[in-house]
Amino acid sequence: MKKLGAVLLALLLALALGCSAAQKTETAATASESENASAADSKEETELKQNPIATITMDDGNTMTLELYPDVAPITVANFISLANSGFYDGLTFHRIYAGFMIQGGDPDGNGGGGPGYSIKGEFAANGVENNLSHKRGVISMARATNPDSAGSQFFIMHADADFLDGQYAAFGMMTEGFVELDRLAATPVTTNPYSGERSVPLQDVVIRTIRVETFGVDYGEPEKIQ
Repeated sequence: MKKLGAVLLALLLALALGCSAAQKTETAATASESENASAADSKEETELKQNPIATITMDDGNTMTLELYPDVAPITVANFISLANSGFYDGLTFHRIYAGFMIQGGDPDGNGGGGPGYSIKGEFAANGVENNLSHKRGVISMARATNPDSAGSQFFIMHADADFLDGQYAAFGMMTEGFVELDRLAATPVTTNPYSGERSVPLQDVVIRTIRVETFGVDYGEPEKIQ
């Protein structure tokens, strides 16, 4: 009887240990699946957060690449993407070049007075919109008239830091490649603007061949327009 009891006890212990091991294996498998799912979600989230990349190709084939920030200025970014990928900027010029300050383009009239036929809300602090992107070298921002909501298609790229523009203009991206080209464009020979007295009018047209924006599958839609 004692031997039988001992055998039964041993069998019960073995069964209990087997169940515990199975539970541990199942728990480990579940944890592994959870980690894999979490990693996949994290990867998908990272991919979704890929910011749009704009490539400005000049008439001679040289390029400048900029990362756009929809989290900083969503209306401005959507507007720039819409115009660029529709071909609006193709063949236009940098009509205002001011070395040590900025280069400005995107005007279909080529003289600083044109636009796309509408305007958008100015996304900057003075217009009640938080925008902490400072106007440092390589930053792209929207040109406008005195009305804070008058920006349309004209943009400028900072050749040098100018933080006095912060809070007054809608900065919306940063150059990642092409600073040599930026410097080359800034060195373009210019003459005096007869209306402003500023020496910033290129002696020869500085032509933009194309601007295209890679959105990585994200549809940023059309911006809200002010007619």
